[in-house]
Amino acid sequence: MPATPELISPRSARVSAARRLAKRNFRGKDRLFLAEGPQAVREAAGQVDTLVELFATVEAAERYADIIGEARGAGARVHLATEDVIAGISTTVTPQGLVGICRFLDTPFEDILKARPRLVAVLANVRDPGNAGTVLRCADAAGAEAVVLTDASVDLYNPKAVRASVGSLFHLPVAVGVPVEEAVAGLREAGVRILAADGAGTDDLDDELDKGAMGGPTAWVFGNEAWGLPEETRALADAVVRVPIHGKAESLNLATAAAVCLYASARAQRASGGCRSVTES
Repeated sequence: MPATPELISPRSARVSAARRLAKRNFRGKDRLFLAEGPQAVREAAGQVDTLVELFATVEAAERYADIIGEARGAGARVHLATEDVIAGISTTVTPQGLVGICRFLDTPFEDILKARPRLVAVLANVRDPGNAGTVLRCADAAGAEAVVLTDASVDLYNPKAVRASVGSLFHLPVAVGVPVEEAVAGLREAGVRILAADGAGTDDLDDELDKGAMGGPTAWVFGNEAWGLPEETRALADAVVRVPIHGKAESLNLATAAAVCLYASARAQRASGGCRSVTES
């Protein structure tokens, strides 16, 4: 006999409680956030004590039976729901049939410092959630050990940021709400060199690589999408580095520049040990 959805009304209390997590104040109050789609839900189910609830259409439950099994194995409550219910919870135009509710994942900044990271991305005044999530994904792919979002940056758990991270949010420690001065001071004390990424930087990324200056522990500070890094933030760095533009493009967007910088550091740090292959998802 085909499974029957237990949640059929978008106005039910359970659905309303999930839907309100689209708003930052409710996320902060409940310390819960939404993770949509099979990739994010699978990653959440693989983390200890992270996935709290999972809403799935009957079709999605059948298609992703393995994820449903992992979610139940992780102790999450699984609800079969109609497409209207999923659409009511989802923040996307075309829901994929799976929406999870997860506990906050952020890591205390002190714990990141204790781990003595070799590669860190610091997001200072990054306001676009899609950019924040994409930089997090780039940091994960490049092998960074941590990401730090300063107190003036976008909410880590904004649904757009979660989607843009494509599961990487669940892979590496992320500290949130850290003043940029505190982030820089703490990382420097932990033996990390601070590089500010800026299109008008005095140091060229190619030159930094050529002179062998990027093999040690490094934190890249990335600024706002529109105006970059203010002078007071650039002044905190050990060097202000620009990505060279060899063609006629006027500039690179934040996520692209971050990918270039993080991979440059990753390559320098792994020079003697090679590099993992990269494939698109």
